[in-house]
Amino acid sequence: MPIIVQKYGGSSVADLDKIREIARKVVACKAAGNDVVVVVSAMGKTTNDLVSLAKQLTDTPPRRELDMLLTTGERITSALLSIAIHAAGYEAVALTGSQCGILTNDRHSDARIIEVRPIRVEDELARGCVVIVAGFQGMSYKREITTLGRGGSDTTAVALAAALGAQRCEIYSDVDGVYTADPAKVLGARHLAELSYEEMQEMAMAGAKVLKAEAVEFAKRAGIAIYARASFAPGRETVVRKDTPLEDHGVRAVVSERDIAWVGLRGTAVTERLVDLLEAAEASLTPIKELRVQNPQGHAAWARGAFAVSTGQLPDWNKAKAALLVCGGQDLEIVEDLAAVSLIGVGINRDARNLTRALRTMQALKAPVLGLSTSGFRISIITTAAALEPALSRLHEAFIENPSMNAVDPSLP
Repeated sequence: MPIIVQKYGGSSVADLDKIREIARKVVACKAAGNDVVVVVSAMGKTTNDLVSLAKQLTDTPPRRELDMLLTTGERITSALLSIAIHAAGYEAVALTGSQCGILTNDRHSDARIIEVRPIRVEDELARGCVVIVAGFQGMSYKREITTLGRGGSDTTAVALAAALGAQRCEIYSDVDGVYTADPAKVLGARHLAELSYEEMQEMAMAGAKVLKAEAVEFAKRAGIAIYARASFAPGRETVVRKDTPLEDHGVRAVVSERDIAWVGLRGTAVTERLVDLLEAAEASLTPIKELRVQNPQGHAAWARGAFAVSTGQLPDWNKAKAALLVCGGQDLEIVEDLAAVSLIGVGINRDARNLTRALRTMQALKAPVLGLSTSGFRISIITTAAALEPALSRLHEAFIENPSMNAVDPSLP
């Protein structure tokens, strides 16, 4: 039978009535002749409540113990959903990440999956069971319980789909897919029926919350389509799959992210010292938005290095900042209260027109451009937090809602 992997977010399993409804959906998928693996998040705001409990004891709970605490949320959901499916007359079994063979590195709070050995899952499917998996977690090669960071249940689902050779992976949440911008922030945001892996990955890295970039990478490598859907509002969906080669989509979406900090360093041996700073802060490359090094030959005293970091993606920014200040000393400067806005699309930088229009738009708004980075699929601008929402709305209007304005006259913002 074909294997379908489904993932349900916290809002989809927030209470027992919703869990019963999800059980009915899962049973219907099983009854249609599929083997079904379901990955679940913690119920509602359970994870936030658990973090709050820990921080009532200390502002800096140890990351290992926090992982032990937070993984209980997903285990509760998986057990309850399994019970609900049993009550509906079908066999089900709840498994933890480690029981599913999800092996990670040894970082706590933001571990990365290094291998999936789904032997237990395959055995349970062969017995006719629906397998309910506690998302967001795995086990390190040191046999420690680890968590996968924000959006980690998406990664669990897609990694399992890849390892099992699933037909598809369905991601269910409280929204019916991916939009050209966050609908809560931009009234003119439009639904996107289809995206390439690369576009979705860039959107996730730029701050979009629908899917995690690591999850999209697993899907891309395995060639598995991701279907992003609303749990209780069937109809529209966004399909993330392989794109047509060399197809130029232009600007498909405008994505924003708050909680950006700029870390600058001056003096000699800047490159080497930047490496020391990253290690001191335990900052992986994931939250780095931009890195610059200026080191003119023969002018070592003028050397400069800087990087922008997504502080919200770090397990503990205050701890990381303290380590940076100790390591960098008087040569270090940290600027907080910044934000980033990004344009996403295939072929977005094949020429300079989109970049020019974006900069003109920022200029017309008198929104500061404090940093800039590009890729084949993205233009990212770092600005102040105060300028973010006006910039997001105006860029979306210029590139998505009224693109002909710029096509006629590139000088128009």
